[in-house]
Amino acid sequence: MRATLILANGAVFQGESIGSTEDRICEMVFNTSMAGYQELLTDPSYAGQGVVMTYPLIGNYGVNSEDNESRQPWVEALVVRHLSPRGSNFRCEGDLGSYLKEHHITGIQGVDTRALTKILRSQGSMNGLLTCAEHFNVQEVLEKLKAYSVQGAVARVTRQAAEVFPAFEKERYHVAMMDYGVKGHMIECLQKRGCKVTVLPAFTSAEEVLAGGYDGVMLSNGPGDPAENAEIIREIRKLYDSDIPLFGVCLGHQLLALATGAKTGRLAYGHRGGNHPVRDLERGRVFITSQNHGYVVLSETVDPAVAEVSHVNVNDGTCEGLKYKRPRCFTTQFHPEANAGPRDTEYLFNRFVEAMGGDR
Repeated sequence: MRATLILANGAVFQGESIGSTEDRICEMVFNTSMAGYQELLTDPSYAGQGVVMTYPLIGNYGVNSEDNESRQPWVEALVVRHLSPRGSNFRCEGDLGSYLKEHHITGIQGVDTRALTKILRSQGSMNGLLTCAEHFNVQEVLEKLKAYSVQGAVARVTRQAAEVFPAFEKERYHVAMMDYGVKGHMIECLQKRGCKVTVLPAFTSAEEVLAGGYDGVMLSNGPGDPAENAEIIREIRKLYDSDIPLFGVCLGHQLLALATGAKTGRLAYGHRGGNHPVRDLERGRVFITSQNHGYVVLSETVDPAVAEVSHVNVNDGTCEGLKYKRPRCFTTQFHPEANAGPRDTEYLFNRFVEAMGGDR
């Protein structure tokens, strides 16, 4: 079946339908990863977005029940050059095409993803409509695209009730994970370091968190515009004003920056993929990192009396981490759990454990 992708700038791409045949309007972004498509599809940070994969062959190792990062896929649409009809891997339990249909993800293959990515990179991420309709009015579609925006994303992806994950071995610490769209592997990185993790709904009050007897609090990754989450930001400020160890990642990094007076801004086309170089200013080293974000903390708005930039993106110089003057508090824009991707920055989880008391 033929499928068509219409972008908000009027560009039209035609190809073959894969997955669901439902019409889907979403924000179109691109990801430069060569692998990890199942982790990408189930990453809550993609809620409300359609993803263009720049690597031309997707689905060649299939899907399995172990690689999901959350309870369901969150990507609205998937655009690929070529979808492998079958997967070849000793862990393979099914093909990607069937997975897309099962989870009602609209998709298209046979698209010139190089040309499409060039548009998104030069003109910025923009809304798009993916449809299997034979006839449509482009002008009407453009009006719908103009009216669409991703809103209320954190409320959509967060858990509705607390969930406890025990430490893999001897329990040393108890961590509260604020679920703004947390990835499963981030929880596992704490579990394997002797932490029991209680994952709390995004709108849990600071008073409830501080009364829970936790050794530390993690502010997770998540989707959408960070400045939209005024209620959450107020609660994070209360956590910051306590002395509990804090570690924020991605959206959590942005929310804590907003809670302490800094500002965030939107990137033209974001950072999404497993190959983004970041300089750790304290270590004087560059690490290749996994990233997925469309907003960034504006370095010039960070009060030097509150925090200092600890990590910088090598490609564009944007803020990738903050070290706060307040003891036992730091954040990163990139994903140190990096599943799937480079795991060189997992040392940050060790730093968080040390902030809670080290090897006790």
